[in-house]
Amino acid sequence: MEKKFTSRRSFLSLAVLAPVAAYTLTACGSSGPGDTSSGGASIWALSGQPDEGIRQDTIDAFNEANPDMQIKPTFFQNDAYKTKIKTAIGAGQAPSIIYGWGGGTLRTYAEAGQVEDLTSWFDENPDVKDRLLESTFGAATVDGKIYAIPTQTVTPIIFYYNKELFDKAGAEPPATWEDLMALTKTFNDMGVAPLSLGGQSRWTSMMWLEYLYDRVGGPELFTSIYNGEPDSWSQPAALQANTMIQDLVKADGFIKGFTSITADSNADQALLYTGKAAMMLHGGWTYGGMKNDGAGFVEDGKLGWINFPTVEGGKGDPANTVGNPAGYQSISSKASDTEKEAAKKFFKDGLLTDAEVDAYIETGSVPIVTGIEDKLEKSADKEFLSFQYGLAKDAPSFQQSWDQALSPTAAEALLSNIDQLFLLAITPEQFASNMNATLGK
Repeated sequence: MEKKFTSRRSFLSLAVLAPVAAYTLTACGSSGPGDTSSGGASIWALSGQPDEGIRQDTIDAFNEANPDMQIKPTFFQNDAYKTKIKTAIGAGQAPSIIYGWGGGTLRTYAEAGQVEDLTSWFDENPDVKDRLLESTFGAATVDGKIYAIPTQTVTPIIFYYNKELFDKAGAEPPATWEDLMALTKTFNDMGVAPLSLGGQSRWTSMMWLEYLYDRVGGPELFTSIYNGEPDSWSQPAALQANTMIQDLVKADGFIKGFTSITADSNADQALLYTGKAAMMLHGGWTYGGMKNDGAGFVEDGKLGWINFPTVEGGKGDPANTVGNPAGYQSISSKASDTEKEAAKKFFKDGLLTDAEVDAYIETGSVPIVTGIEDKLEKSADKEFLSFQYGLAKDAPSFQQSWDQALSPTAAEALLSNIDQLFLLAITPEQFASNMNATLGK
């Protein structure tokens, strides 16, 4: 099995900070929800190194310590997983432990009675909840009840750039949108793509709109959308952001053929560290991918990072960020009592152990546990880790990824229309009209 690093982000913290995390996987492992007839529980998760290896090591350690409660994993690539888990849950064939990103999708599971209410379990195990960052529980909560345990790492969306290319261009990283538009000409004239983008995956394009909506209209803009307020997608700030992204596409800001490039293959990351693209907007998890695959690109100090540029006259605080509060694991309501018992044991004793926390930090990630500042400071990647931790911790607003914050129906329409917006196949107004039709669905 070829191992690759891919990770997925997704988050909503409407005007609230929410650290984020994610792990991914390439389809390998067992072929179904998992044979747990001998006791234990099955889990589906995401493939890709180094996160897949960390997850497997964590499970192996738990299984060794709990021979009568074996956790049986199956790993999938991000996009394939989202399709498969939806089908499995609908058919009553979900694994014992369901991985997700919280938000709107978790709400649909909870309202349909497909996942366990964990509120009383957390009350009985306050030590479990107290060691996790409080802000991660927002996307795990539906109508005041907790339906998932936050896991993994803090992963805001970060604006990366290739320092070597910027040095050759005699340029500085963009502080404003005007700077970014000017840099598109600078790098195109050099024969270098200004921006890498895995547009075939669609959610990568969504990250651009998430930041622009915030920078132009402030977090209140998406809050109104999330609340289903009439015509909220066609507010002036939203239309301005839609227009700005199409201006960037028309200026050849993104690499040619971006709609055929996938994020699951890490091809977008490779464009940055091989010098074929100068900049990239992506999740904090990609630092580990570029460190793993970039042949010294990270270690040699060629990778730079900043928060997303400001927009002149915009309402959004320049310190705001977007991304995922955490990864989330729920327990299927269809699981047997034995499986549920094993899953809860795994949640309590298997997740975010000292070994797992150290492994995440070693790969350049920030786990969602409290009291790790000293560990971060000792890391070889402390500069990036401190930036990422501060970006998440100090953000006045940490907005969860829209495709997780919204209902599955609205999220699929969103990704489809974003694809069309970036292809210039629809106007900003048509995008708004199409999305207004999903409000409340």
